[in-house]
Amino acid sequence: MTGVPGRDVARFWVETLGCPKNAVDSDKIVASLAADGLERAADVADADLVVVNTCAFIEAARRESVDTILELADARRPGARLVVTGCLAERSGPELEAALPEVDAVVGFAGEGSLAALVEAGGSEAAPVSFLRRKPTGVRDLLELPRARPTAPWAYLKVAEGCDRACAFCAIPSFRGKQRSRTPDSIVAEARALVEGGVAELVLVAQDLAWYGRDAGEPGALSPLLRRLDGELAGAGLARLRLLYLYPSEVRDPLVATMLDTPSVVPYFDLSLQHADRALLARMKRWGSGERFAATIDAIRAAEPDAAFRSSFIVGFPGETEAAHEELLAFLDAAQLDWAGFFAFSEEDGTAAAELDGVVAPELVAERLRECEDVQVPITQAARDALVLAGAELDVLVDGADDETGDPVGRTHREAPEIDGVVRLAGAFAKPGVLVRARAVSALGPDVVATPVAVGVP
Repeated sequence: MTGVPGRDVARFWVETLGCPKNAVDSDKIVASLAADGLERAADVADADLVVVNTCAFIEAARRESVDTILELADARRPGARLVVTGCLAERSGPELEAALPEVDAVVGFAGEGSLAALVEAGGSEAAPVSFLRRKPTGVRDLLELPRARPTAPWAYLKVAEGCDRACAFCAIPSFRGKQRSRTPDSIVAEARALVEGGVAELVLVAQDLAWYGRDAGEPGALSPLLRRLDGELAGAGLARLRLLYLYPSEVRDPLVATMLDTPSVVPYFDLSLQHADRALLARMKRWGSGERFAATIDAIRAAEPDAAFRSSFIVGFPGETEAAHEELLAFLDAAQLDWAGFFAFSEEDGTAAAELDGVVAPELVAERLRECEDVQVPITQAARDALVLAGAELDVLVDGADDETGDPVGRTHREAPEIDGVVRLAGAFAKPGVLVRARAVSALGPDVVATPVAVGVP
């Protein structure tokens, strides 16, 4: 994209919506745009090319994506091109093209008529410019494209795309396809580049992380991958490996043992539970029950008392009775998860759940959401207060600085980036990427305030 009037170099803006997996895709789009000679714009009004990486997981996410597209269409400079990609483009491309004349191109990540095809062809009638260079031979979607240079001391690292499961509420397999695991060599190469660029914590993500390698005939491949990443990169600057999105049936040995025994892997268990009532989980086409989940959590805590747990739960799934809801509340009280998120059921076209009876009234769903929060918020607060009462010494990886105070802000193994609380280091000075040992002195909601004991701890 050259020859922009009044400019020697075209500029781009990438807007990312949705989950960490989308953030990785955007990183790769940014790197490809930069490799083509484009520069980042200071804001959307300064860009010649605007790319919106959308989310389509639930109705609220689709509404946010459309609203954002329209906002950016209004905010862009005259003549700037607007390209929509990501999950909403994959799922509803023709509908978007028909409904949003403001958009110059709607392209997905794989297959005919997709972002990949646009790259290969060097443009389309709607957007006759190549905003990504030709992909290397054999590359599928964006998985193997290089990343932009990291701007934070942590980074998401996607190890697979797609999902093999058929959860009744989820449409992801319909537009992301079956799971496609990357090779260990390609993952390690990307991880090495990130670490050499200053990343101290790698956060491994996939739609079904613990299923990594099964599609390639190597079930259980996540454990050796973790050991290899630790063995090859721990001495090169990697301080932490964190895992997100673990399907509960796979949270067992050898994976659990590997997580607890591998030095750089933090004991942070992000379990995709969704509910605790066995009958409702069966309607969701999910494995497990509150009893099985509790047994898994108890066994991990027995082996590692300092382990942290997060999960998310769907409230108001069709057929959720009052008894099922009460079972979820009882599970939350017993499990004492460090972190939990609650989401109202969203009926998605094409999913099995869209055909189920037993729809829960929206007013009742809202009431049940409040009741879940009423149980969980004090549990999370108590866990933070316990660190203060014990005067716990925390190993804090500094992410940046507080906008108001300038004090360093970071995380221990208990906090994943962007979704959990943080640790605020009062009166300290430490650059991003530095590990600081600090003593917890107070709790402010989900955040902990700590005073430094030592900077640059090993």
